[in-house]
Amino acid sequence: MLSLNNLQLAKGSKKKSQRRGRGNASRRGNYSGRGMKGQKSRSGGKSGLKKLGMRSMILQMPKLRGFNREGKIIHIVNVGDIEKIFKSGDNINPKELFKKGLIRTSSGIVKILGNGKLTKKFNVSAHQYSQSAKQIIEKTGGVATVFIKKENPKLKKSKKQEQK
Repeated sequence: MLSLNNLQLAKGSKKKSQRRGRGNASRRGNYSGRGMKGQKSRSGGKSGLKKLGMRSMILQMPKLRGFNREGKIIHIVNVGDIEKIFKSGDNINPKELFKKGLIRTSSGIVKILGNGKLTKKFNVSAHQYSQSAKQIIEKTGGVATVFIKKENPKLKKSKKQEQK
């Protein structure tokens, strides 16, 4: 029976650490694997002194040019994938695509592409369509509507938008 007084470690699970600098008989004597001279051979010099020249190291490193834009995420869904997962007559929108696992997040732009065949009738609402996808959906008797996200009223409109 297993209890606290007879617990034991598994064999080979605990390994002794090497004792460095304890004479030549220990196989790690003399310089103890540190070499002869220099910063790394001294005590306290291995990590402490290394950071003093960090600024000059950063300046010498090559930098990536350009900029990281926080662009809109565009999820791409093919007509053939919709055919496989959804039933005929279903209303398809970004939330439904997210629930079925065709897109990673419900936020972002959904674009429908025309790869694959479509035999079922769907009411699809997405942000963007390729020309071939729109034609395929409409040939089967479905409806392809452009999904418009609600604008945040707190965001200010630019002067160009107000003039239009």
